[in-house]
Amino acid sequence: MINILLISDTHSYLDPKLIKHIEEADEVWHAGDIGNADVTEAIKKIKPLKAVYGNIDDQGVRNEFPKNLIFMCESVKIFITHICGQPTNYLKEVKDIILAEKPQVFICGHSHILKVMYQKQYDVLHLNPGASGSHGFHQIKTALRFVIDQDQIKDLAIIELGPR
Repeated sequence: MINILLISDTHSYLDPKLIKHIEEADEVWHAGDIGNADVTEAIKKIKPLKAVYGNIDDQGVRNEFPKNLIFMCESVKIFITHICGQPTNYLKEVKDIILAEKPQVFICGHSHILKVMYQKQYDVLHLNPGASGSHGFHQIKTALRFVIDQDQIKDLAIIELGPR
């Protein structure tokens, strides 16, 4: 059983309210637009981190993290990328990866809009944690936490960190 904290779009800002959630997690997953690498360095001092780069990330972040990340967590295949298009109309590259890899969980960021939805068309749970940074148009900073227990995704909760 693994407790996951899912964040995105920090844009160089690690909200102090996230620290307790990082400490409670087993792993932190970041869906891009990290901004300053100080954010990921601070997280890695507390817990293991898996991350992808986003469109605002500089070459240093892009050298450390991939554009797309596909891995197994327990018995669940995960696919993380930053930009995916709309859930009803994914970008071709994203759609091709989903069809080829058949992940059970697909994670993206970029939109700053929190989404949790099952997509029957792809047999995938689509997660977007919204934005936990203070830059962007979102009104409330958000993140997601959930548990992966063997082949089950459970105990999913929205974390609201307060106004942007």
